[in-house]
Amino acid sequence: MSPATSARDEMLARVRSATADVTTEPRLRAPDGHDDPREARTPESFRGTRSVASAETLALLAENVADYRAKVVRVGASEVAGAVVAALREAGASSVVVPSGLDPRWTQTLGEAFSVVPESEATSAQVLDSVDAVVTGSAVGIAVTGTIVLDHEPDQGRRELTLVPDVHICVVRADQVVHDVPEAVSRLRTASGQQRPLTWISGPSATSDIELQRVEGVHGPRTLVVVIVG
Repeated sequence: MSPATSARDEMLARVRSATADVTTEPRLRAPDGHDDPREARTPESFRGTRSVASAETLALLAENVADYRAKVVRVGASEVAGAVVAALREAGASSVVVPSGLDPRWTQTLGEAFSVVPESEATSAQVLDSVDAVVTGSAVGIAVTGTIVLDHEPDQGRRELTLVPDVHICVVRADQVVHDVPEAVSRLRTASGQQRPLTWISGPSATSDIELQRVEGVHGPRTLVVVIVG
């Protein structure tokens, strides 16, 4: 027997010995009976509902968003425009790009205080790089993770709008806030039919080197302000 054959037999013998107590069990199935868990349907309890989040859920979202070093502002529906203007001024912004579907009342108020660039004119990275900030709506806020999800509906604009400017002001309504990720995924499926790209935002852009020195603004906005309405 050659040394190569002997080594192969020895290796196979070790594998057989290590797996001797392994039994063939029925294939794991998803909770709804699908063989492939990826095909599992969303639980009925997560479907088709859009209720206003409880005070506890909104507080949890605010707490976890702040943990990511984002700024959180809580306002009523009539105070959104003023809060956005105040946040932009605090960030030192003088120009702002707005998505085509942003609430026209907010856009009008912004136009009275800043140089406003419509989405239709922000057609290149160079233009976006010259703008200080972006103001958008959102699709979902996830309380337990402090994550804001954009599905790039007209009030949120193209993805690049929220990646290039240094400041992002993001408005989240109370009826857009869910408790956890499964609820968020269910709502996003219903809203977008999984046809549009999604952007999941957990705090301002940040990275760390091997010495854990945190650097913000490398891959996206350096400053994130989340305005929670309700």
